Amino acid sequence: MTLEAIKEAIVQLPEEERLALESWLAKAWDAQIENDFSPGGAGMALLEEVDAQIEAGNFGHFKVTRPRE
Repeated sequence: MTLEAIKEAIVQLPEEERLALESWLAKAWDAQIENDFSPGGAGMALLEEVDAQIEAGNFGHFKVTRPRE
């Protein structure tokens, strides 16, 4: 099945089923993120690097400005 066929099938789902699919995908995404950023996960090296950079003082405050009107 192609991506385009999947998209077309999703568009044709009744709203209730699209919402159920959205919920299922969100839960799967959350589980993957949690797994990646748990000890031993693929994202832990990135978090450790960021922590080291923060401890080394390599980060500062963002300059806060007002948006243009």
